[in-house]
Amino acid sequence: MNFDAWALPEWVAGPSSRAVEMAGPSGVRRLDASVEWVAELAAGLIGMRDPLLGRSAQELAGTIGRVAERFLDPGDPLREEALAHLPGTSGLSPEMCSAVLDGMAVDWSAERLQELVEVEFGEPPALDGFVQGSHGSVRAMGSPLTTQVVAGSVPGVGATAMIRSLLVKSPTLIKPGLGDLVLPVLLARALTDADVGLGNAVAVVYWPGDREDLTAEAVRAAGTVVAYGGDQAVAAVRDRTPATARFVAYHHRVSVCIVGRAALSRDRLREAASEVAGAVAFFDQRGCVSPQIIYVEAGGEVDASGFAHQVAEAMAVVEANLPGGRLGTNEAASLQQVRGTAEVLAASGGSVELHHGDSKSWTVILDPEGSLTVQCVGRVVRLVPVAQAEEVPALLVPLSGHLQTVGLTGCGDRSQGLADALARTGVTRITDLAGMAFPPPWWHHDGRGPLRELVDWVDIEGWG
Repeated sequence: MNFDAWALPEWVAGPSSRAVEMAGPSGVRRLDASVEWVAELAAGLIGMRDPLLGRSAQELAGTIGRVAERFLDPGDPLREEALAHLPGTSGLSPEMCSAVLDGMAVDWSAERLQELVEVEFGEPPALDGFVQGSHGSVRAMGSPLTTQVVAGSVPGVGATAMIRSLLVKSPTLIKPGLGDLVLPVLLARALTDADVGLGNAVAVVYWPGDREDLTAEAVRAAGTVVAYGGDQAVAAVRDRTPATARFVAYHHRVSVCIVGRAALSRDRLREAASEVAGAVAFFDQRGCVSPQIIYVEAGGEVDASGFAHQVAEAMAVVEANLPGGRLGTNEAASLQQVRGTAEVLAASGGSVELHHGDSKSWTVILDPEGSLTVQCVGRVVRLVPVAQAEEVPALLVPLSGHLQTVGLTGCGDRSQGLADALARTGVTRITDLAGMAFPPPWWHHDGRGPLRELVDWVDIEGWG
């Protein structure tokens, strides 16, 4: 079954050279676009702004949400098409694709999007006109064009990026990553079918990363540029962004867990291990919210070694229900290197312990010295014992520029003090272990309002 990696408004014609087969996922085609065509596409999208401004934010949230909710309906052809193509393009297993789609799409519902608008902009929302502020009247305005360059590590990010832009009434051009082609394309097509006005304000077009000329043209006309990805990829987009445009970066992030001694009691141990395993396994550990290190506090009924065994058992259970996806050649080599290093240290009489799933990618490493450098490929996680949970914020300081989520359990009335200390290190989200994988739509994404980051504010201070 072929998949075309683009979704265009009705008013635009495709490039004259049309489609070419892509290197990578079989059966996937992309448009062979030119710089001139991208320029025309960007200019046309800017012309679609006025119709968006004429609609209320709550109406837009309702329409977008009702379309996106189709991804949750088991009998809907939109969901069926998504699940048919996601495994081949994302590299995740079919079971994981289904679980990821469920977790993502629930936050695209009309109710949740309407709540997001209200949380960010009040009621009535400042997106719809001037409202009374503390020092006069204010209004929030999305850009004439938002260009978004999205990484392909986790499917669904491109669809979320599209929704955010439309909610602030900004036409958007999405350049998705290779692993996140399907959902933004299908969502844009479904929006066009349901509401041609919305569909005309969205374009999703994939081109290879080495087509820097196309990326440069896509950001040149934008008032807002959003980039997702590794530090180098984000920096490359920033370098091409005009000085007058807003640049929003969602770069590489690191997340961890802290398991306090109260969670290491025999009656809570299995639950804590299961929650750790689930957080690690979701997205095959590709997400910014995926924990890479589990800090295990001493003093519980079960020590860090016993917890490592329990996490390994839980990882095997998760693997049976949500199998890991395929690894590329380089990823498989990295996994073997990680396991080989841990095996050597364990065999040399050290305190390192290794548990893994043989041909499956899940790997649990107990690293008492906290000295191993581990690439979290597939489902690799490192457990580091600490005497007190309060030691962890200091251990995270070297990662301060990249910290995001901390999953916290078993710390009782010390949790607030830990949260204060973690906030000082640069952590922007603290949650329970079960909530790590799917933040709510109104979370402060990397410390910022996901919609407010996309707008300019207009003030009325008085009339002349």
